[in-house]
Amino acid sequence: MANLRKNKDFNPHNCPVAHCLNRIGGQWKVLILYGISKNCNRFSKLQRAIPAISKQMLVNQLRELEEDSIIKRIIYPEIPPRVEYKLTDYGESLMPVIYVMQDWGIHAMKNR
Repeated sequence: MANLRKNKDFNPHNCPVAHCLNRIGGQWKVLILYGISKNCNRFSKLQRAIPAISKQMLVNQLRELEEDSIIKRIIYPEIPPRVEYKLTDYGESLMPVIYVMQDWGIHAMKNR
């Protein structure tokens, strides 16, 4: 399948912040990663945890995160098959950044 994503590797000045945002930027990826880190590791759990995301958008975002080796998709050979998502070590390395964002959000919401 051809890669239909926007050019997520556009980074003409080799900026590390742009590199990070190319991987986890956008409205949904950080929420998906946070959910997976909190054991929302199945598609249906993620849909319930993020009700505003469409099914197709969730599918696309999970595929992109998997393509970037941030999460891995585990298929259990059961009937019916069970699929779970897990952070890779590379994905785990993003969690301190996400926790700082969470702390900032808590502080900012209190001080509005």
